Amino acid sequence: MAESDSDEIIAMQHEFEWLLQEEVSAVLEQLKGILLDINLRIHKHQVPSHRTIVQNDCQWKLQQIQDAGNHLMLALHLLPSHASTNQQNKYNFRSAEEVTEMVNKLMSCLQRGRACLIIPKRKTIDELQKSRNMKSLQPPLPNDLAVSFYVQAHKLVFAVYHLQKDQQGSMKFDVYQAESSVPWLSEVLVLFTVSLQLCQQLKDKVSVFC
Repeated sequence: MAESDSDEIIAMQHEFEWLLQEEVSAVLEQLKGILLDINLRIHKHQVPSHRTIVQNDCQWKLQQIQDAGNHLMLALHLLPSHASTNQQNKYNFRSAEEVTEMVNKLMSCLQRGRACLIIPKRKTIDELQKSRNMKSLQPPLPNDLAVSFYVQAHKLVFAVYHLQKDQQGSMKFDVYQAESSVPWLSEVLVLFTVSLQLCQQLKDKVSVFC
C-alpha cells in the first residue's frame, strides 16, 4: 500500500513538472499570439471627412477603444516579463501559485478590456456638451443639442440628444439613435473571449497542484 502511494506521488510530481515546464509555456505563447492579433485601431473610411464639421480635421475620440487598448497592452506586458532567454520560449515558474497569480492578473486586464467594449460609460448631458469632442465641432451645435458616438458590443452607435423644457419648466431630452454593425469589433470581442477561456483552462489545471 505504501509503495503504491509512493508511486502515485512520484507520478503526480512528474505531471506537475511537465505542466510547469511544457504546457504552461505552450498556453501562454498561444495566448500571446491571440492578443497580438487583436487590432483596436479604428479603420479609416475611404470617403473624405467633411472638414467644415470638425475643427482642424480632428478625429472624434472614442475613449472606450483607447481604454480597451490600454488594458490589452497591460496584458501583453505581463507575458514577456516571465519569458526565459532560451529559444524555446519557455517560462520560468517555480510553483503553481506563481502561475495562478500571473494568470489572475492577465484575466483582470482582459476582463476590463472586454468590458470597455461592451458596456459604455454613462455621461450626463452636461458632460457631453463640455467634452473635447463637442468642442471640436465647427460650427458649434446649438445649446439645446448634444451628440455622442459610443461602442456597444459589435455596434457603433451615434446618438443625438435634444434638450427642451416640459410644461412644468423642467429640462428633459429626447434621444435619437442610429447604429451600425462593425465586423472588426466582433472579431476583437471573440479574441478577448477566447483569451479568457484559455486563461481559465490553464488556471483550472494548475489549481490541482496548489
